[in-house]
Amino acid sequence: MNASTTDNALKHIFDEDCYARVAGLLRTAAPQCDTERFMALSLRDLDALSLMQRLRRMADSLHAVLPDDYSQALSILKAIAPGIKPTFATLALPDFVARYGLHAFDESMQALKFFTPFGSSEYGVRPFIREDAARALATMRTWAEDDDPHVRRLASEGCRPRLPWSFHLDELAQNPELAAPILEALRSDDSLYVRKSVANHLNDVTKLHPTWVLDRLAQWPLDNVHCAWIARHALRTLIKRGDKRALAIVGAGTRAEITLGRFALAPDTVRLGDTLTVHVDITSTGHMAQRLEIDYRLHYVRAGTSLSTKVFKLRACTIAPGERLVITRRQVIRDFSTRKHYAGRHEIDLMINGDTLAHAHFDLRIE
Repeated sequence: MNASTTDNALKHIFDEDCYARVAGLLRTAAPQCDTERFMALSLRDLDALSLMQRLRRMADSLHAVLPDDYSQALSILKAIAPGIKPTFATLALPDFVARYGLHAFDESMQALKFFTPFGSSEYGVRPFIREDAARALATMRTWAEDDDPHVRRLASEGCRPRLPWSFHLDELAQNPELAAPILEALRSDDSLYVRKSVANHLNDVTKLHPTWVLDRLAQWPLDNVHCAWIARHALRTLIKRGDKRALAIVGAGTRAEITLGRFALAPDTVRLGDTLTVHVDITSTGHMAQRLEIDYRLHYVRAGTSLSTKVFKLRACTIAPGERLVITRRQVIRDFSTRKHYAGRHEIDLMINGDTLAHAHFDLRIE
């Protein structure tokens, strides 16, 4: 699902009922707040607003009716946070902190820590990092030791250089060492929720500093199952590019010892909306178990004569000597906001451990 589709699917979380529930919580926690004004401000031209605009609308409407004293306002928001449903709607509270709390740096950072278990403060913390990276990251380093996995995840997720739906943190993008103490503290975290964040953070860094990530992961104790999990997922972009160092780190750095029984596509002619099926049939010829990273690279026809490519994961696995592996993958060929298809012959390469072992093609018709 692309970002535009996700936005449209989620924006209706912030509907009239959602704002009304928050108004009800306000009436109980702070009867002095003008909840009628809150509703009027929240619902103005609501249909025209996107997901993030609706989230921002809630933060701004809250600010309009809460006490001018920032500490008092935070106390009320903390009181209503547990009752806000659905959970995604609680992201408006960290947004309030980001918009109106930069002047109270330490108090706001503690508020973000408080709010994150109810939803997430990953977006709210980023203006504080942009304002004073050293100060914010020092606090977030302490979060990496917290008992709550939501807080530990915030330490990593909040300072991702390229967090989706947020601005890039250019200072961290240029110097990944700034966040390294946080990542090191979380490299063997027992929470999958946290490990996914660390892996995504490192994958962001591979876009600009692949050698930095490879050098760091090469020093990790990869016999630790949690470290190894993070490394595999952190290197997914480099693995799809066939980077030999990345493949070696995950145990797939040598050429696969296999025989290829079949690599085929069906049907050989498709139209938009049709399903393309990829078939792969291989057998191990090695004398020991092998780690295989199996991908296919699709060369899309573009306007004119140029091509664009995208690599898709087929399977990551360990195969025993003599073992046969049959893979079937179905892919719907359809347009996205980020990709428009054009008629013509589309080539596909089978890649195993970074080596291209076979080719196939299908013809796409646009009618």
